[in-house]
Amino acid sequence: MTKKRLGVGFIGGGFIGKFHIRSWIGVRDADILGIVDKNKKTAQEAIALIDKLRVGKATHYESITDMVIDPAIDAIWICAPNFTRLEIMEEIVDAVGSGKGELIGVACEKPLGRNVAEAEKMLALAQKAGFLDGYLENQVFSPAVVRGKEILWTRGAATTGRPYLARAAEEHSGPHLPWFWEGTLQGGGVLNDMMCHSVEEARFMLTPPGAKREVITPVKITAYTNCLKWQQPHYAKILAENSGGKTDYLNRPAEDFARSLIEYRGEKGERLIIETTTSWCYVGAGLRLSLELLGPEYALQINTLDAGLKVFFSREVKGSQGEDLVEKQNAEVGLMPVVSNEEIEYGYTAENRHMIKSFLENKRPEENFSDGVNVAELLMAAYMSAEQEKTIAFPPPKLKSFIPAVAKGEWNPAKK
Repeated sequence: MTKKRLGVGFIGGGFIGKFHIRSWIGVRDADILGIVDKNKKTAQEAIALIDKLRVGKATHYESITDMVIDPAIDAIWICAPNFTRLEIMEEIVDAVGSGKGELIGVACEKPLGRNVAEAEKMLALAQKAGFLDGYLENQVFSPAVVRGKEILWTRGAATTGRPYLARAAEEHSGPHLPWFWEGTLQGGGVLNDMMCHSVEEARFMLTPPGAKREVITPVKITAYTNCLKWQQPHYAKILAENSGGKTDYLNRPAEDFARSLIEYRGEKGERLIIETTTSWCYVGAGLRLSLELLGPEYALQINTLDAGLKVFFSREVKGSQGEDLVEKQNAEVGLMPVVSNEEIEYGYTAENRHMIKSFLENKRPEENFSDGVNVAELLMAAYMSAEQEKTIAFPPPKLKSFIPAVAKGEWNPAKK
């Protein structure tokens, strides 16, 4: 199929869907033409945003199948909650397999699956249907990450040796919606929700430019998880109230803090280390993404809260709560950093441009479902390590069938 411009349909028009829509003003050769969302209000809000930004003329479809079989839709972006993605993919593949619809590609938000089995099923379904697959891991497309990697490998690594240590962290005060806090729905806690970014971003930085990710091999992993803030009675009550009583962090918590150390072997047998930290109990200006890459004679540092723009409001400035300065904003007064274009800064714009370009050129995107499977393997191995409280060799036995205790509603550090 030869196309010069793609019609894209979104499944999910909520928080992450709107992030992608806002990024589309920097995306070439594609229009957002469809939205599927069970919440009609959310769908209409997404359509209104698409109209406002003039990035397409979207129709609200009643079902995924209706959108897939529309000849105007060439590609699908899956931006729906974790627990719905496999079912969504099955419906997409059924619609394509029936001959009613035809797609060039499907892109899916992180994580690809709540565990290895789900991630592998997503990949197998894409291969069965024969369309291209893109894994939406925005942080490997962040301009600071891409440019930083280019400089360090071109100048530092070329003259003094490859980098050997990558540290990545993602921290904020907690997710927006109640389902994120439910281990059985989300697949875990902060480790599954946010360490998926950190392990892939760090792996990307340690991989030589132009090389496949497989040239570095994970050999062992050590991880730790805990619930530091949100199982405290005061905060557990807040979660219960926000969910209409469904979220019970006193008896059924998910981890709000997680760390991992992954040892890799490089292409020449070098020892390489990835350290990750993730937290839902960080209270600062808002979302903080940080990255360090260290080599023999050089270092790289990125911190998204080291913004070029800062504002100060005295206590006399009154205003409602919002996220107009930075995602997961925690204050409206004082000296605050402003991330002036989060869609660009966090990598969404470059990510979506890459996916569209790849689909138009009939090439599998550089970040694809195979990477999503690899990330799921690392995350599940981290959960295994944390549960066993020891370092484990990678890949560990029974990794494909492993479900973390937190994802089964059986994890509670307060009862150890």
